[in-house]
Amino acid sequence: MGGDNKGRSSPRVVCCAIPISKGKVLIVSSRKRSDRWVLPKGGWEPTDRGLEAAASREALEEAGVRGKITKFVTTVHSASSTYHFFELEVHSLDSEWLECKERKREWVDYGEALRRISWKKELAQGLTLSSMAPR
Repeated sequence: MGGDNKGRSSPRVVCCAIPISKGKVLIVSSRKRSDRWVLPKGGWEPTDRGLEAAASREALEEAGVRGKITKFVTTVHSASSTYHFFELEVHSLDSEWLECKERKREWVDYGEALRRISWKKELAQGLTLSSMAPR
């Protein structure tokens, strides 16, 4: 049973934002499994200027986050995807956003964020390498 590439020969490029403000991380509920939490992420699209642009767009679509990408964190490879993680300094949150009917969002501290997203090991790995992680 190989990785599910949805018919792609190469791994999917996934851009992931780690939205940060005042020492907290913003996580969102998963659309597929509403009892699970994730970081805003999604596939890179040809209309995105770069990986950072895709991470920013996903943060806006999934969490209503506006802000600035401040640093590249890491790249994590899984069987079906290549995840690129970026820290995003949050300047404001939209009260209504593209996926607001489908997702909840919540500010949590690093430990709680890690606990909630650790069901998806790639996300946990990205977060542990971010500047939020205790040194």
